[in-house]
Amino acid sequence: MVFHSLIQSAHKQSYDYPVIQISVSSRDACLLKINKSIFLNFQPRFPLSPRYRGFSGEKFFMSGISLYLLGEIPTRGKIMKIIGINGSPKREKSQTRRLVMGVLEGARQAGANITFIDLCSLDIKYCTACGTCYAKGECIHDDDFPMLLEKLLDADGIVWGSPNYINSVTAQLKTMFDRMADSIHCQSLAGKYGCAVSTAGGSMADEVADYMNSTMMNLGATTVGKVAVLVGADPNAIVPAEKQAKELGRKLADAIRTKWKDPSQEKHHAERKEYFKRLVMFNKDLWKHEYDYWKGLGEL
Repeated sequence: MVFHSLIQSAHKQSYDYPVIQISVSSRDACLLKINKSIFLNFQPRFPLSPRYRGFSGEKFFMSGISLYLLGEIPTRGKIMKIIGINGSPKREKSQTRRLVMGVLEGARQAGANITFIDLCSLDIKYCTACGTCYAKGECIHDDDFPMLLEKLLDADGIVWGSPNYINSVTAQLKTMFDRMADSIHCQSLAGKYGCAVSTAGGSMADEVADYMNSTMMNLGATTVGKVAVLVGADPNAIVPAEKQAKELGRKLADAIRTKWKDPSQEKHHAERKEYFKRLVMFNKDLWKHEYDYWKGLGEL
C-alpha cells in the first residue's frame, strides 16, 4: 500500500486536537493510529467501482482524495455526529475554513464527534438534469458525490461554509447543491440540524450565509444560525468571528441534543413535504425511485 501524504500537518491555531490530512491510493486494508484518540481503519469495499469512495462509522475507504478528520472517533453508544464542509478553493489559506472549523470546535467541546471535509479535494461532476436519480435513486456519474451524500445522511448536524463569490456560494459548493435534487424531493435532511458560515471582502456575506441556510431548510433540515464576516477592510475581523463560530457550534450541538423546534421552520417543512409528495405522486410513472421512497414511508 502507498501513502502519498500520511500526515500533512497538525494545524495548531486555537484548537486542541490534531488536524490530519490523508491521501490513500491503495485498495489494501490498513490501520492507522494517531496519538491515542483517532483510529482510522481503511478497508476496501467490494464489489464496487474503483472510483467509489465511502465510509461508515469508524471505517472508510478512500482512493487518492484528501479528507480531514477532527476529534475522536466513537467506539460505542450513540454519539452526536456533525460534519463541516468548506466550499472555498483556498484550502488551508481559507478564512471560511477557519469559521467552519470554529463551529466544529464548539460542537466538539459540547460532546459531538466531528468531521471536516474540504469540498475542493473531491471530484464532484455537474448535474446534467437527466432525472436518473429521480427514477432509479442513482447517478450516471462515477465520482465522489455518493460518499459525500452518505456522510451527510449519516450526520445529525451539518455545517456549510462558503466565501462570497459574486453574491453567491462558490462553484464547487453550488455543484454539490445541484447534485442533491433527489435529496430535495425526498426531504433527505429532515430531522437534522445545520448552520452556515460565510466570509466576504466587502459585502454580501450575510446573504450568502442565508442562502446556504435556506438551501439546508429546503432539504428538510432545521437551521440554528449563521456567522458572516467582512474581512476585506479588516482582516483581523476573523478573530472575533471564530469565537462566534465556536458559540454557534455549541448551539448546534445543543439543538441536536434537545431536539429543538422552531415553529416557523416546522411550518415550512410541513409545507415543503406536502409539496414534494404531490410532485412525486404526479410524476410517479417517471420517478419510480422517489415514488417508492415516499410510499415506503407510508406517506403515499
